[in-house]
Amino acid sequence: MLGSVSSLPHQPQHRPVNGHMVVCGDDTLARRLAVELRYVYGERVTLLVPPGREAGRPELPLTQRARAVALFGRMSAAMSRNGTGGGGDGDTNAGVEAVRILEAHEPTDDVLEEAGVDRAAALALVYDDDELNIRAALTARRLNPRLRLVIRLYNRKLGQHLETLLDQAAAVSMPGLDPALLDASTTVLSDADTAAPALAATAVTGSSKVIQAEGLLLRAVERTPPRPGELADPGLCTLALLSSTSQDPAGTEGSDSSGAEGPQLLPDLATVNAATGRGTVVLEAISQAGPDRAPTRMGGRGAPLGQLFSRRLRWSALGVATAVVALAVASVVTTGESPLHATYLTLLDLLAMGDPAVEGTDSASRQVIQLLSGMAGLLLLPLLVAAVLEAFGSLRTASSLRRPPRGLSGHVVLLGLGKIGTRVLVRLRELDIPVVVVEEDPEARGIPLARSLHVPTVLGDVTQEGVLEAAKIRRARALLALTSVDTTNLEAALYARSVKPDLRVALRLYDDEFATAVYRTLRTAHPGALTRSRSVSHLAAPSFAVAMMGRQILGAVPVERKVMLFAALEVAGHPQLEGRTVDQAFRAGAWRVLALDATPPADRLPDLAAVPPYDPLDPTGPGSPDRPSGLVWDLHPGYVLRREDRVVIAATRRGLAELLRRQRSLSRP
Repeated sequence: MLGSVSSLPHQPQHRPVNGHMVVCGDDTLARRLAVELRYVYGERVTLLVPPGREAGRPELPLTQRARAVALFGRMSAAMSRNGTGGGGDGDTNAGVEAVRILEAHEPTDDVLEEAGVDRAAALALVYDDDELNIRAALTARRLNPRLRLVIRLYNRKLGQHLETLLDQAAAVSMPGLDPALLDASTTVLSDADTAAPALAATAVTGSSKVIQAEGLLLRAVERTPPRPGELADPGLCTLALLSSTSQDPAGTEGSDSSGAEGPQLLPDLATVNAATGRGTVVLEAISQAGPDRAPTRMGGRGAPLGQLFSRRLRWSALGVATAVVALAVASVVTTGESPLHATYLTLLDLLAMGDPAVEGTDSASRQVIQLLSGMAGLLLLPLLVAAVLEAFGSLRTASSLRRPPRGLSGHVVLLGLGKIGTRVLVRLRELDIPVVVVEEDPEARGIPLARSLHVPTVLGDVTQEGVLEAAKIRRARALLALTSVDTTNLEAALYARSVKPDLRVALRLYDDEFATAVYRTLRTAHPGALTRSRSVSHLAAPSFAVAMMGRQILGAVPVERKVMLFAALEVAGHPQLEGRTVDQAFRAGAWRVLALDATPPADRLPDLAAVPPYDPLDPTGPGSPDRPSGLVWDLHPGYVLRREDRVVIAATRRGLAELLRRQRSLSRP
């Protein structure tokens, strides 16, 4: 079962020492996560990948191991050119194994033991198969109850139950140990959920990113440069300066790949004041967090009559009803009957259920009204038949996919309804953005969701002529190409640009070098349009890496091709924070203290990202008698951070990695 072992050149192989990180996966996310742990956090990494199915066939793509070796080699060369070491604590891990690559079909007991899970600090299971991740997690928890587990699962509800189960298993395996000292924790993440907000934001100019902390919503909003004479509103604080070309469709910030130019994260006040003509990302007002908003159906919930019956049928029914009312009024006027009795007789005549009016017994007016009611009854019969047929037809088509309406415009065309596309569709509908979906597979994962949300869907191969036209691409505001095939996304983007040259385009591309080449070519060919290339693994890897470090991450905000993290940290053990004022603890481009948790340590919420059972804006409200105010956001710059404090910080990936490395190095004997 266990395959060969490979590593970077000039790195000796031996069993991993205690405290290393193990990453198991079968796609790009596993390799990116290993790179993140190694070159951002300076951790020793064991990467477990499946053996290449193309072994012995050199004409097929590289194996997983070869791809990983090549990726680590490129990162190591880049670090050497930049003069920065990838190791923790300021060294380059010379003579110490830093990366170890194993091959195995599945993470069985023997394979996990060979990878050193019994001595590892954390294990990430990021296979694309949920069942495989769950089996491996149960095995790993049995081998090492203290192990910190990070699991990739698409099913949210199953993930919540699995977290509880594995944490309980760790507590039962180590009886008598104080739970506060138990470092074992389980975090279930989804790359689709992590990347969906950023992917959806590329389709909406100026959209805000939301971070939740102790029931409060923080909005990171992009703002355009102020006009001459205007003062920019800094909000709570300025988180980033966008690149100088961020407002230019032909700018340089569109690709996830690193480049010479880019945004400036966490700038100091002097830099913000000196920057002119540059957009900013600011932390905006705080509001109470309510329950998650459900995605809305396109066209609203609508009236049942409008969905079941056509307009022509409704007008016909109105005509018949008007005739009945007119006949009832005429009967009241001519016969002197009461309105209720006259209406009753008119309805009986309409349905051919009344006694016939005969000469000598009934008046002539009563006979005429009865004849007219009978004629109206003849018109009612085909109307009822048409109503029944239309109702059956509407109920039959209600379970089918909706076609794009004729007058639709200003919508987003979404290509692909796999795991990523489905989550992006939910996010777009949460924002009430009209969407038209294009999917080739009628059995795709997101088709039932599109049907339930009444989202117009075009079934067909996007590379075929006429498919994008059916999605009304000429009147769309943006194109999100999120299929799992790079060439399909590229072909769709090129064809869409030929139809509408100024269309806003965001492509999901796996390979960084290919993404950079595509982005530059599209930017050059269409300088008046806005192009973005995004990689799901690039957006998701930072969140998985930070979870492996065991920190409480509140959220991640993508700023162009960079990522800013929001975390809750205990001041104790961080010399960069402890004993320093808020102003002194700020390091431009690395981290910034945003808020202080004023709650006593015994009453603090273990998870600041969860919605508390009280109103954070009303400390004296129900369920929170005499409770302190919680998070304090307007901190005085001179406040001295104490050891027992807990703070909310905004940090870059390298800034947070430096904080964690320094704390880890001080805790070592």
